[in-house]
Amino acid sequence: MQGQDIKPEETNDPYVRMRIMIGESDKAREGKFHGKPLWEALVNDFRERGLAGATVLRAISGFGATAKHRNLLSEYLSMDLPIVIEVVDRESHIRSVLPDLDEMVPGGLVTLETVEVVIYRPELK
Repeated sequence: MQGQDIKPEETNDPYVRMRIMIGESDKAREGKFHGKPLWEALVNDFRERGLAGATVLRAISGFGATAKHRNLLSEYLSMDLPIVIEVVDRESHIRSVLPDLDEMVPGGLVTLETVEVVIYRPELK
């Protein structure tokens, strides 16, 4: 049985990609996920809210606003590598999570950019 494509229809609510850049050791600051690893809390929150999907990427090196360099070669910092969480969904859906995101994220960077969705289909097993 062939999977059915979900075609991104024309709408005034474009798809956007939200990128959240945090540190691996960051913890959720507020709410029901308080004290949990921030990347895990965010992914669980996004799933509960019904966002289209989220991906967590662990980087091997990077630095942010504090200019603290984190990399795989440093024994101490290798437990606090940069993390990037990417989510693609309709802009209205993404923007609806931003107020709570502001409360959960103690520090980091969040960006939004419009994307063109070419294929979005669930994998059928």
